[in-house]
Amino acid sequence: MTKSYFFCGIGGSGMLPLAMILKGQGAEVSGSDRARDQGRSTEKFAYLESQGFKLYPQDGSGLKPGMTLVASAAIEDTVPDVAAALKLGCERLGRAELLSSLFNASPKSIGVAGTSGKSTTTGMIGWILQDGGLSPTVMNGAVMKNFATPEALFASALVGKGDIFVSEVDESDGSIARYNPTVALINNIALDHKTMDELRELFEGFARRSEVAVLNDENEETKRLNLKLLGSGEEAEQNVISFSLEDGMSEFTASDIEPGPTRISFRAHSSEDEHRSALVTLKMPGVHNVYNALAAIAAVTRLGVSFVQACASLEKFEGIKRRFDIVGTSAQGVTVIDDFGHNPDKISATLRTLHDFPGRLLVMFQPHGFGPLNKMRKEFVETFVNGLADEDVLIMPQPVYFGGTVDRSVTSTDLIGDIRAAGKTAEVFETRPECGDRLVELAQPGDRIIVMGARDDTLSEFAADVLSRV
Repeated sequence: MTKSYFFCGIGGSGMLPLAMILKGQGAEVSGSDRARDQGRSTEKFAYLESQGFKLYPQDGSGLKPGMTLVASAAIEDTVPDVAAALKLGCERLGRAELLSSLFNASPKSIGVAGTSGKSTTTGMIGWILQDGGLSPTVMNGAVMKNFATPEALFASALVGKGDIFVSEVDESDGSIARYNPTVALINNIALDHKTMDELRELFEGFARRSEVAVLNDENEETKRLNLKLLGSGEEAEQNVISFSLEDGMSEFTASDIEPGPTRISFRAHSSEDEHRSALVTLKMPGVHNVYNALAAIAAVTRLGVSFVQACASLEKFEGIKRRFDIVGTSAQGVTVIDDFGHNPDKISATLRTLHDFPGRLLVMFQPHGFGPLNKMRKEFVETFVNGLADEDVLIMPQPVYFGGTVDRSVTSTDLIGDIRAAGKTAEVFETRPECGDRLVELAQPGDRIIVMGARDDTLSEFAADVLSRV
């Protein structure tokens, strides 16, 4: 009998690819989304319907006896879909619970973890495996350009025929504890949603449940984890592979790095493969992407892909939507970039990449909630104070808020006040349209406008609109 799933919030960045994978594996999948009911992201929901997903209002009308409801643990029982599922006696699964069961059932798996770089590294790994004919199943939180076509506009998932499952895994909600990977890849560990002690415990458990851990030797926390995993004597049971730019003890390293405004070249080295090296040019800028590439190379070679094949495939990797995504350059010479930067690490990496080349930055940062502002106020302020040049301008609307109970005691106004007190140019507006008007007003030839934020697909539409106006 075909299993039937109903996704509450089917358009979410974590829900949509999972729904696509289940449907690709033959399950019946339908769903609802508050954004659809509010008239947002219409292109996405039209695409889902064109792919055969039956969509309903989020009023409980789509639930039928025998269905499995897939809903975030944060969704309350009073939400109509959840209330209907309870009344009908439907099984309820969390997203991570369902995804981890599919992941753990695969003969081979690569779990991509870390505070930053997960989506790009997952996309790189997926593409290398696909390009090598291994037909992986890939679960990503963002659209992978290599797999996007007119028939697959929202290619944040790939349904493969092989025995490898590649997925981002999330530490922010603790669900990383559910995954038992063949290869556990950890790009970096930094303060985000949990305390450092909680993060250390989660990432160590993830690594110890794997057959091999792939770790970054230049991140302080992952290097510490590396040393702990290697241990000594009877404790030295964990197979660990590492990557870095400068650490001579790492198995995978890079040299001869040549940054460019839209790409970066480097020579990758493997100490395992007869000390081989290969020149790689990525179609995206930033030294952080060299780290992502080394991580991807290290991970796929654990599953039998050759070092040379991995490097060659990376040259054809097109990148990830909303990860330093260049929307275009106006006739007046103003470039607009759409970026997912939303925590201090990601924002810092983007600002460093941009400052490798001349030109004033006009940064529009939309916080993805009041909670992160409250938790990381100090870190956000330090990131912008250290990352913005004197001539740069930061503009912020108030955080995204679609309802619900949340502590709104720290706002964008507080952040902007702190940043201005440190001597940087920063402005706050109540709404995003006001921010757009101000960006257009400020823009001059040679400027680069960066639209930053997460969990809001309409930011891409906002960036395109700004480009059309400058």
